[in-house]
Amino acid sequence: MANDIDVLVSEVGPRDGLQNTKQFMSTEYKKRWITAAAAAGLREIEVCSFVPPKLIPQMIDAAEIVAHALTIPNLTVAVLAPNLKGALRAMEAGAQKITLPVSVSHAHSLSNVRKTPDQMIEDARRICEARDELPKDKRPKIESGLSTVFGCTIQGEVKESEVLRMAVASLEAGCDEVGLADTTGMANPAQIRRVYKLVQAEIGERMAGLHIHNTRGLGLANVLAALDIGVRTFDASLAGLGGCPFAPGASGNIVTEDLVYMLEAMGFRTGVDLDKLVAVRNILTEGIPEEPLYGYVAAAGVKGSDCAVATAR
Repeated sequence: MANDIDVLVSEVGPRDGLQNTKQFMSTEYKKRWITAAAAAGLREIEVCSFVPPKLIPQMIDAAEIVAHALTIPNLTVAVLAPNLKGALRAMEAGAQKITLPVSVSHAHSLSNVRKTPDQMIEDARRICEARDELPKDKRPKIESGLSTVFGCTIQGEVKESEVLRMAVASLEAGCDEVGLADTTGMANPAQIRRVYKLVQAEIGERMAGLHIHNTRGLGLANVLAALDIGVRTFDASLAGLGGCPFAPGASGNIVTEDLVYMLEAMGFRTGVDLDKLVAVRNILTEGIPEEPLYGYVAAAGVKGSDCAVATAR
């Protein structure tokens, strides 16, 4: 992590947010969004996913979006790829980080990627082999994004022993790191602490961050729990857009603006200018005007937020 920030806020709205919207955002508005978000200080943005357009039409311009994002200085260009074909396209486009959605829930995995969790591990192995064939300076970081870690709306309980098994298997397959996702928003703070520490005890520094949804209103509470045990990377989506279209009830990413405000108010440096970040919402208002936007800081006004930050420090 850069030494001028304490917590990395990874913006996933252009991918996770747009995959769940009813309105289609044009390529030009996506480019404006990514450019403005980076100008506000976000260091990592998941800009798209390499999926068949017939499944998620919003991602039809993935390669063009990556090409644009790569022109932005000091930005890590992240993408999602659910299979070998998608990962190869992402590598060809020049993505710097590729997240593989490896569901721990058997039922969700079949619904989301039409493969079992163990079949996804085999896919990960082939993807990592393809990465290793690239020149060293062209190799993207490969993250196994373990999904439905804290519960599944289709399957129900997800065993923690299975989370641990899939984390280890991901690294054995060649992935660089493992992230944990509360895909269905079922996690609670105690569970966040317990499961993250369980996996970290086994794989150490190869733990990535957390992808938390606010479906049941515990998003920022879960972030606080994670901060207490040393987690320093969190995914969030501008205006709380997003969710998983293949997991019933899995709506609501944590709001990037609210997360940044909370972190800065607590004394953590994010490198993000909150005024500029909130202003990026105007691009969403223009580009997808019928979509509901969420967030407390935007509603309360940034001026009040700035006062609270100054007081907290």
